Amino acid sequence: MSGHSKFANIKHKKEKNDAAKGKIFTIIGREIAVAVKEGGPDPANNSKLRDVIAKAKSNNMPNDTIERGIKKAAGDANSVNYETVTYEGYGPGGTAIIVDALTDNKNRTAANVRNAFTKGGGNVGTQGCVSYMFDKKGQIIIDKEECDMEADEVMMIALDAGAEDFAEEEDSFEILTAPDDFSVVRETLENEKIPMVNAEITMVPQNYVTLSDPDDIKKITRILDLLDEDDDVQAVYNNWDE
Repeated sequence: MSGHSKFANIKHKKEKNDAAKGKIFTIIGREIAVAVKEGGPDPANNSKLRDVIAKAKSNNMPNDTIERGIKKAAGDANSVNYETVTYEGYGPGGTAIIVDALTDNKNRTAANVRNAFTKGGGNVGTQGCVSYMFDKKGQIIIDKEECDMEADEVMMIALDAGAEDFAEEEDSFEILTAPDDFSVVRETLENEKIPMVNAEITMVPQNYVTLSDPDDIKKITRILDLLDEDDDVQAVYNNWDE
């Protein structure tokens, strides 16, 4: 099937993840709190919570930290209520950027996001201004080194479970699903003991933009770094072909 993953080099991603582990644990902690408040603390009856737990484990979050997060969200009626907000905008060279945030202060988050775009020569646009350039998909990444199965075997398991697409990259397999089918496909792979480096609902660009001007590259890197440093920001999607 088509190969279009921009997950890049797995080892590079792991190093980046290790360097930002505190940020990732903060992000997942908020996602756990939201999932528990929406669907209850029992993963057996809450597919969103099951997905967040799987994401936590793929990022090496300790089990006791996961359990503490669930208990805190379930037992603390006065815990912070996070709102989901999405911002869309343009970076240099016509690049498109989507920012997902979970916040307890929308004014603060909006100001920080605008500041990040402005400092990188971009601008925040209206809702829907760039999201039409992306497809919402479930994305599962498998590290070839950690997987004992051949590509064909993994592909058949994924497709039989309802996946839409399978791509083999240099050091990884990428599986794409419709958002509604993501949980079933992820749980099927989990039951088959297939290790997943990354498993989440994401926004996949329909096309990628190449930047050749060093100044543009510096500017978009500035935007993405500032957004990455913001604790309210959960995920950033862009169509820059790095």
